[in-house]
Amino acid sequence: MNMKQFKSHGDGSFSDKDFKYLGKNVVFEKGILVFHPENISIGDNVYIGHNSILKGYYKNEMSIGNNTWIGQGCFLHSAGGIKIGNTVGIGPMVKILTSQHKITNLSNAVMENEVEFNPVIICDGADIGVSSIILPGVIIRKGAIIGAGSVVTKEVPEYSIFAGVPAKFIRNR
Repeated sequence: MNMKQFKSHGDGSFSDKDFKYLGKNVVFEKGILVFHPENISIGDNVYIGHNSILKGYYKNEMSIGNNTWIGQGCFLHSAGGIKIGNTVGIGPMVKILTSQHKITNLSNAVMENEVEFNPVIICDGADIGVSSIILPGVIIRKGAIIGAGSVVTKEVPEYSIFAGVPAKFIRNR
């Protein structure tokens, strides 16, 4: 059998000096894992909850703005790049994904198809509800709210509320 060789990404341990930029008054709760911190910038007054994973990537960057709160158990995967603005709330267990497999060859297993990368941008003042999933290429505009448990597949306009699977417009705030 032809087995693919895999290489570990490391154990996720980090120090303050490992980051591209690390602001003042950043709280890392117990159990956080950080991969490729050299491609992660974190602003001032940021809280990152217990058991979250900041999965940087060897290319592209993750940027987290000032006064942002990231809840417990979140998974941020920045292979395609993640930009989170200032004063953003991200509820516990939120997943932000920036890559996916293209389905170009139907006879291949999904994992054997090419991976495509698309950034996620969450603008200032937005709020992401508990257990939501943000898919690659999504922009959540200024002041928007994403309801708990939503799956966001497309752009969310400023000051709007989206919820559901897939997330749909509910109303403006």
